[in-house]
Amino acid sequence: MTRIYEFIHSEEGNFPIAWMCQWAKVSKSGYYNWRSRPESATAIRRRELAGHIKKIFEESDGTYGYRRIAATLDWQGIPADADTVRSIMRELGLKAARPRPKVRTTVPAQDLDERPDLVQRDSRRGCSGREVGWGYYLYSYLGGVRVPGHRAGLLYEKGRGVRDGGSYAHRSGV
Repeated sequence: MTRIYEFIHSEEGNFPIAWMCQWAKVSKSGYYNWRSRPESATAIRRRELAGHIKKIFEESDGTYGYRRIAATLDWQGIPADADTVRSIMRELGLKAARPRPKVRTTVPAQDLDERPDLVQRDSRRGCSGREVGWGYYLYSYLGGVRVPGHRAGLLYEKGRGVRDGGSYAHRSGV
């Protein structure tokens, strides 16, 4: 109904209101009642949020999407739901810049299939628990190497080095 009233309001000078209300099958009193109504609290809040959203979007050079803008508003102490931010951005016609496609900077060697695999080891997740040498077993999904019988943890963890003082770091054969 609001759209009909907005249309009548936009064409108010071009056609008589009585005719437009008759064409749209709405009452004149309903239209005048709508026109004299004060702006709702929701409309006022959305208008204020629209100003904040537009400012944040422009400061980010058009790179922030609705999630980042909602987080920024929250950080600034302005409570706003992400879905509300998204709908306001849609109304304002704001679209965040998409990430650029990744550019391939390295080209694999042309004879890669012909080269022999000297290590013959596959450290992908699907082959975890395989022996990698000297009694050590690779658990790539856990992020390290484990020795059978060695307590509950990993002997070597990525970024932390050898654990337990390195007592198993020189272990040879199990």
